[in-house]
Amino acid sequence: MTPRDFLSTADWTTNELTALLDSAVQFKHSINPARPLAGRSVALVFFNPSLRTRASMQVGIYEMGGNPVVLEPGGSSWTLEHREGAVMDTDKTEHIAEFVRVLGRYCSAIGVRTFAALKNWDEERTDPILKAFAKYAGVPVINLESAMHHPCQALADMMTIREKLGSEPKRVVLIWAWHPKPLPMAVPNSFALAAAQMAHEVTIAHPAGYDLDDDLLAEIRKQAAQAGGSINLTNDIDEAFADAEVIYAKSWGSKNFYGDAAADIAARAQYRDKWIVDEPKMARTNNAIFMHCLPVRRNVIVTDGVIDSPQSVVIDEAENRLHVQKAIMARLVRG
Repeated sequence: MTPRDFLSTADWTTNELTALLDSAVQFKHSINPARPLAGRSVALVFFNPSLRTRASMQVGIYEMGGNPVVLEPGGSSWTLEHREGAVMDTDKTEHIAEFVRVLGRYCSAIGVRTFAALKNWDEERTDPILKAFAKYAGVPVINLESAMHHPCQALADMMTIREKLGSEPKRVVLIWAWHPKPLPMAVPNSFALAAAQMAHEVTIAHPAGYDLDDDLLAEIRKQAAQAGGSINLTNDIDEAFADAEVIYAKSWGSKNFYGDAAADIAARAQYRDKWIVDEPKMARTNNAIFMHCLPVRRNVIVTDGVIDSPQSVVIDEAENRLHVQKAIMARLVRG
């Protein structure tokens, strides 16, 4: 059976993910005009700011006949406590146990967005807030980005690669890029995982010390082996670009400095000029498409010349968030 929730692509088989992509294509080209959310509401809980996720989810719910209920804990709703056994005598007003179960009485699904706080690696790598939502919800939960995963973005990425380059496996490169501050790992984690599940030949390139989580890398390797793909790790940026067909740029923080932003900023300073996607590097690829989840810092992560070139598919990638999320919601609500 398909899992009830959409928390990580690892919980879904390659065939199930492919079926979601097929459905997303139908939604994109209006082949499937069904309104599976007619008469239903979907809660969208945002602990963090959003443009693409918020807009695409609200538009998608509306276009499928549903009603989006947007809540911002600490803003439009009460502050939330997620810890089990917490003595709630500080600034948290309501426990997730009640919050989620009440929403489940009103809504057919719950989407939640909760970034990593970049304070405690051992805790945040377990996705405690997302798991608390899934534990207490009586309706499907959709991960709209958590500390460790962003599966909706990853599925949109896979749709974009298939749309632009076809369904056969490609040489896909996830490239770390310099950024003035450490960022969460959710996007690179989920992109590498989904690309492995789609049997792509995946290279993950980053400076020494910026490895992804060990357990996650083990899962990525397992998924690649099952699907017939491959995983290669390198600290050589020049090696990574050679003959690539997809360049996916994203910065992330080092788990070695988790909770110490100043140390991470100092360590990454040496990579500013080299770890950027520019025209000379793209010229070494096999006419690769350029991808990024957005928002992106121009001339920091990628040069204007690359992101504004015909090779850039970042806007198509952003649009495809709408279509894959429709497919996900339709599948989960239909059961």
